Amino acid sequence: MPAWLSYPLEFWLLADLAVVLIGASKAGFGSGVGVVATPLVALALPVADAVALLLPLLLVGDLFAVRHYRRSYDRASLRLLLPSAAVGIVLGSLFFDLFSEQERVLKIGIGVISLLFVLYQVTGGALSRALGRRPPNRTLGVAFGAVAGFTSTVAHVGGPPLTMYLLAQNLSRRIFVGTSAWFFLIVNALKLIPFTILGLLVARNLLVVAILLPLVYLGIRLGLVLVRVVNERSFNLVVYALLTLTAVQLLLGRSLISLLVRG
Repeated sequence: MPAWLSYPLEFWLLADLAVVLIGASKAGFGSGVGVVATPLVALALPVADAVALLLPLLLVGDLFAVRHYRRSYDRASLRLLLPSAAVGIVLGSLFFDLFSEQERVLKIGIGVISLLFVLYQVTGGALSRALGRRPPNRTLGVAFGAVAGFTSTVAHVGGPPLTMYLLAQNLSRRIFVGTSAWFFLIVNALKLIPFTILGLLVARNLLVVAILLPLVYLGIRLGLVLVRVVNERSFNLVVYALLTLTAVQLLLGRSLISLLVRG
């Protein structure tokens, strides 16, 4: 049976929403709304399958973002962050290899990372602002690069540590966005290597990726429209609420709806 026929309807509903949000985030709408993608898909699939399935779709979104910011980036930041991010990718891959047979550990890990992301966002980036009042620090840059590489590998959530470092550089908005776009394009491309070695990228999912691929473009076009007509803060609050509910379900290992129904 083809892989796309073996997935339940729940997967397709969650994956469609996740991929549209990825596209919207790559178009510059929402503060990292694409972070909800992996937790959503992980509700219907094993974590490793969810992460591997989303990687090619993220790369397509990254290519779109870089196309618009190909000459707008901070070379010094990328030179500092990328080597340590590569180390983080290796550590994240080892985490996957170590816990590949312990699905509960992986889902709890995704849930914890998701809740930390929400906490970071709802506190208004207080840590980022605090760091922004200090001179740029190379040691912090290396540390944040490694954390970004690790969390990006485990859950495609590398945005917060990268943002905390880049804000301290006092970059213009265009250079900030362009540097982020180039960082994630390179990081996601590097992740193809360990994902292939670990056997996470499988040929049977290529058709699933092909089916979902147009939704990346749809999300990008939607994001470009939403930037002009929707209050981004309100939209982000809805996404963070969705991410919180998803993370709690991953931590509990049970559907919140079933828990409410059973009382």
